[in-house]
Amino acid sequence: MASQLLMNAIIAASVYSLMAISFGLIYSTVRFFHFAHGVVFAIAPYCAFLFHVQLGWPLAPSVAMGVLASACAGAMCDLCVYRPLRRKKASPLILLIASLGIYVTLQNLISLVCGDDTKTMQFGVVQEGVNVLGAHVTPLQMTTIGISVALVIALTAFLKATRIGLRIRAVANDPQLAACSGISSDQVILWTFLIGSTLAGVGGILASLDTDMTPTMGMNALLMGIVAVIIGGTGSLPGAVIGALLLAIIQQFGIWRIGSQWQDAIAFAVLLVFLLWRPDGIFGKHLKGFWGEALCK
Repeated sequence: MASQLLMNAIIAASVYSLMAISFGLIYSTVRFFHFAHGVVFAIAPYCAFLFHVQLGWPLAPSVAMGVLASACAGAMCDLCVYRPLRRKKASPLILLIASLGIYVTLQNLISLVCGDDTKTMQFGVVQEGVNVLGAHVTPLQMTTIGISVALVIALTAFLKATRIGLRIRAVANDPQLAACSGISSDQVILWTFLIGSTLAGVGGILASLDTDMTPTMGMNALLMGIVAVIIGGTGSLPGAVIGALLLAIIQQFGIWRIGSQWQDAIAFAVLLVFLLWRPDGIFGKHLKGFWGEALCK
């Protein structure tokens, strides 16, 4: 039983991690809660559903189109809404309200086009789970874990080894100093929206293949991602991953004891404990150590 619960936690943490690191990456550069990230998460599976189920495309290109749609949606949020507001010196509160407006608008658009009923998209033929150290894992779940680990490693390498990654870290650490160094914050922020939205889109696809999809699926995923970021420490990529794993483990063992209807309550109880006990999160002392590390010292 314990091995199965732990494996379920790892599977859930795989999706939580993608949402957490993508949200954390965007938050570190724009400094407000991009709540529209939740609907960006949902756009990918619905777009893939339209291409795969409605138009009859193969699954792989349909998934690629879905992820591309999420990336474009995130970029358009910045280009059409956030960037004009930033140029007008809008406060973080105004940007937050704008993000909520985007979320509600796009979620209702999904409901209008696709309906509110639960949609299903199959990942090949349904197969019996494989026994791994006493826990049963399906091929889709193993794929989810593998993709999540690969994307976390790829993002880590991207931020540390590429010119754009270094610029993202510089803007996340000190936007004024980055501007003095000749770095365009608008360009960097656009890149973070593209990268973060792509990661969210992949997470949405993986979640929908395992548990189906609804227009509101993104908000729950976003809230779990935010809780994971706060637990791990805002500004820390390793913290976001560890926070996602810790949250998933507590949820799974809590569900086993008191029932699945308490899953969200468990998540926010954990959040309250960390806010009272360690508000900076597990890696809070390293807030500027991973995303940040200024480009020019």
